[in-house]
Amino acid sequence: MMYEYMTLNDNTTIAHSDMRKDGKVKVYIEKPVEGGFHHVTCFLPKYEWVENEGFSDEEMVELKKFVENNAHIIMEFSQKGGFENASSF
Repeated sequence: MMYEYMTLNDNTTIAHSDMRKDGKVKVYIEKPVEGGFHHVTCFLPKYEWVENEGFSDEEMVELKKFVENNAHIIMEFSQKGGFENASSF
């Protein structure tokens, strides 16, 4: 299952999976663009980036920083059923 984590000001959406039995968490990032979406996948905790379709090198630098700065929270939420289940909201 995938859970929405955050939507950035430019409508880029970050979602994450449940933690898998092997300890991996899939982080999926997509941004709407004319004619479709740019998207990329990262697997935590090793920061394995795959399937970049459309994000520039500059955008990837920022996305990597974002994921690195939020990885501990994403990993925690992945074990609790996403933000809504991990919080009291």
